[in-house]
Amino acid sequence: MKLGLLTAALPQLSLQACADWAAANGFSMIEIACWPAGGSEERRYAGVSHIDVDTLTDAQAHEIRQMLASRGLSISSLAYYPNNMHPDPDQREYVNDHLRKVIVAAQRLGVEVVGTFVGRDPHKNVPDNFATFRDIWPPLVKFAAEHNVKIAIENCPMIFSYDEWPGGTNLAFSPAIWREMFRLIPDENFGLNLDPSHLVWQFIDYERAVYDFRDRIFHVHAKDMEVNRDGLYQHGVMTTGIDWQVPRLPGLGEVRWDRFISALYAVGYDYVLSIEHEDRSFEGSEELVKRGFLLARNAIAPYLV
Repeated sequence: MKLGLLTAALPQLSLQACADWAAANGFSMIEIACWPAGGSEERRYAGVSHIDVDTLTDAQAHEIRQMLASRGLSISSLAYYPNNMHPDPDQREYVNDHLRKVIVAAQRLGVEVVGTFVGRDPHKNVPDNFATFRDIWPPLVKFAAEHNVKIAIENCPMIFSYDEWPGGTNLAFSPAIWREMFRLIPDENFGLNLDPSHLVWQFIDYERAVYDFRDRIFHVHAKDMEVNRDGLYQHGVMTTGIDWQVPRLPGLGEVRWDRFISALYAVGYDYVLSIEHEDRSFEGSEELVKRGFLLARNAIAPYLV
């Protein structure tokens, strides 16, 4: 397995600056943020565009590959995590049009994986959201296959605040839902970007998830989770994690990284552990963000050979 990082936490740096720092600090892969270059997305760690897929040419893609290769780096995936099933049809079409551009850019760059969400209308139940899923996702997965790209769905429920309540903005949050997703779309290029942190606060066994979905794990996010017991006591599970799920860097939360990585080895996963930095304790300056990445590196690197 290789150690990587998601560039979204370093929006002030150019792609080359991200690559220079990653290569100098022991990383061998990067997951490149590819939101629309206009930066209209206001959610934390979104709206970052280290590659403008709207304007990317074959020549530019070649230059990017050469620049990374000269530093001993490769791209684990292109990252774009919007609400692909947004209740506003115009917004939904806008984000999925951009997702198609990210897929085309991945093919240009020789990248096999695009990481994204399924999306969700938070005010509809799961069966009603699956009705939308059946319309939107089969053509997107087919489009990706035509461009030799795998779609890796991250399992974050996307419910951190009451504007995302009650259902969150990403349907793909649990094993039962993943099974239904893969029943409806059994295509071999449709799988998971598995993040154990989102399973911790749902009290879902992340080791078992690795074994159960071994053939669908295309990419892995390394992020940790702290369950704030006082917040859980005060607010309860009916708040769906609001006020008690605390994203942390690997090593600072409740994920047993030795057990999780052991499970990945056991099922034959041999790609990337990409550190996703969303820890508020290491925000506010470039120096703090980089310190956070290094802390996470030091927690995970001993298990990677």
